[in-house]
Amino acid sequence: MMLDNESWLLPEGIEELLPPQAARLEQLRRKLLDLYYGWGYELVVPPFIEYLETLLIGTGNDLELQTFKLTDQLTGRMMGVRADMTPQVARIDSRYLQREALTRLCYMGTVLRTRPAGIAGTRSPLQVGIELYGHSGAASDVEVLQLMVETLTISGIGQLHIDLGHVGIFRALAQQARLDEQQESVLFDALQRKARPEIAHFLADLKLPGQLAPMLAALAELNGGPEILEQADTILQSGSGEVRAALANLRKIAEQLQRRIPSIRLHFDLAELRGYRYHTGVVFAVYVPGYSQAVAQGGRYDDIGRVFGRARPATGFSTDLKTLISLGPEPDNTTRETILAPADDAPELQQLIKKLRDSGERVINLLPGQTADKAGPGCVRKLMRRDGEWKVVSLGE
Repeated sequence: MMLDNESWLLPEGIEELLPPQAARLEQLRRKLLDLYYGWGYELVVPPFIEYLETLLIGTGNDLELQTFKLTDQLTGRMMGVRADMTPQVARIDSRYLQREALTRLCYMGTVLRTRPAGIAGTRSPLQVGIELYGHSGAASDVEVLQLMVETLTISGIGQLHIDLGHVGIFRALAQQARLDEQQESVLFDALQRKARPEIAHFLADLKLPGQLAPMLAALAELNGGPEILEQADTILQSGSGEVRAALANLRKIAEQLQRRIPSIRLHFDLAELRGYRYHTGVVFAVYVPGYSQAVAQGGRYDDIGRVFGRARPATGFSTDLKTLISLGPEPDNTTRETILAPADDAPELQQLIKKLRDSGERVINLLPGQTADKAGPGCVRKLMRRDGEWKVVSLGE
């Protein structure tokens, strides 16, 4: 087959990592898995591809549009390449582990999406995240948020800006107003765009009783610092018990998180309804200066396990390892010092090389005909025979 001059190009949004970025990614991967292990999270490895109905069940239309689909040549059934690992982990907890006790799971792997999240974004993130099942209180949401912050801190990312919302507030207000599915969808879309005139006109046409219209309209305005919760208490005082409970839950999570991480900056947005079709409580995202997309995001999604037979309480977050290394600090230009060993099969030399490698040293054994200047970067020492024994000396000696 003839190859044209652009045969080496990768599809848009699909990238590969070369040295040293690949090494940085692997180092961070190990640090994060060790971090999660230290918090009691067990690693799971879901399949990269599975039957489409299983992969998308209970996740909503957004994920279906992001999923690559193909036909299984063995069964004729439709299959999908995972675009998000969260539903897979929920399936593992519900169908395979089936524990009654609280379960902490973590995961890491490539996902594939039909479209990038933003301009010049990737379509193949290396998704990493945690999920906590079996606890419905604010404390589990706070644990997830705290671990999300630690994940970004270990990655060298600072100036974190956490955006907090709660889908239960809008959902309870919509139920109180007895909106049908279409009306709720129209209002949801307008709130996401914060289209205030459109929201006001739509609510005026509904002729809702009491303070329902002002309360729903106010969600587009209720965004800012901690003072927003005080304003919401006043504005939503005519809300149902479910509305008040959701607001109280959001306040409790924020207060507990602030006590654990006093330096964290919290922003509240009651019109933030990310993942509204499957989230059931608090939703959150992290932003950093100079990057338009969320660096990490998550929330509570208690009902997702219902379709798998167990509607356990659940909360978690995920992020993209590739994004983390791109936003983290640039590595210094110093390469780990490498020791060069001559092309010599002497048993005592090979034993010393093994000993050095076992101790964590990086040793390159030159091949016949290979010279030191072709051995690669970072070579500053060498093994040479001196006074009848092999020793590590400076490369210049």
